[in-house]
This record gives sequence, structure tokens and C-alpha cells, in this order.
Amino acid sequence: MSRIGRSPITIPAGVEISVAEDNTVTVKGPKGTVSQKIVPQMAIEVKDGQITVSRDNDGKESRSLHGLSRTLINNMVIGVTDGFSKTLEINGVGYRASKEGKNLVMNLGYSHQVIVPETEDIQIEVPDANHVVIKGIDKQKVGQFAAEVRGKRPPEPYKGKGIKYDYEHIRRKEGKTGAK
Repeated sequence: MSRIGRSPITIPAGVEISVAEDNTVTVKGPKGTVSQKIVPQMAIEVKDGQITVSRDNDGKESRSLHGLSRTLINNMVIGVTDGFSKTLEINGVGYRASKEGKNLVMNLGYSHQVIVPETEDIQIEVPDANHVVIKGIDKQKVGQFAAEVRGKRPPEPYKGKGIKYDYEHIRRKEGKTGAK
């Protein structure tokens, strides 16, 4: 039995969960509403303030999807209560970011400014010129949006210039003169 899959999810106060016939789980909370279709091999049961996910057989596919299904539902509950965020750091001389209306405007060493529009699911904050905070209630969308922003100028290993996650460590390389 999956250790992650068999542990129940506690429903916090102010969160409503509904399960449709086709295993579509909808979670409503103070920050918004998220819904996702869970594979039909999983049985989702909501009672006594807890959600339990169980599988109908012990096949390899069912075993592998058991913990995943429970984690997806748990991430939806966390998203509508606390939300998710990713922080990006911008390193480099002249590299900076600012927020103009609903657009993230970045100067990244190109001859033009890089403009990334905010979506309805994602909020962008720029606390200072070298940090960008991306927030939302859907963990996958926050991570994907942060990866797309990082992809505009990924960090390079020689000087460390570019956009990186705040927890990311860039392995530095010696230049050509360091080998002599």
C-alpha cells in the first residue's frame, strides 16, 4: 500500500470539496476554486472532515497512481487555503524587472525589453528590481509560469548572469584563462 496514498487529507475550515461521478474533484476555498479530473481507478471518499483515496486493485498502474492522486488533491486543498509561490532572482549588470500594469517588464541584456503578461490564474509581484514573486492557487501553473519566465534568460555558468530560482545554486566554471 502506498504510504502517501493511504494517509488521509484533513479538510481545513472554510474549504468545500465535491466529487462528481467522473472523479472530477472540485475544491472551493478562500483564495478561489480549483478542479481536476482524477483517474477512474481511484475511489475518493469525503467524510468526517477528511478525504481518503483508495484504489480498486493492486496492479502496477494503480499502485503508481495512488500516491499521485492523493498528492494532487492535497495540493488543491493547500492552494485554495495558502496558495503557492515561486521567487526568481535576476543577476547581472543592468538586468532588472519592473511591473507595469499587469505586465512584467524585464531588461535582460537584449536590445529590447522582455514583456510577460500576467494571466488570470497567476499574480506577479516585484518587491525590488532583482526579485520577482509569482503566486497562484494551482501549483502546476505557478511552476510552469516561473519556468517560462526563467527561460527568457537562464543563468549561465561563467558569470552567473540570468534568472534563477531563489533556492537554486549555479555551478560556476573557470574561464579559458583559468586552465593555464
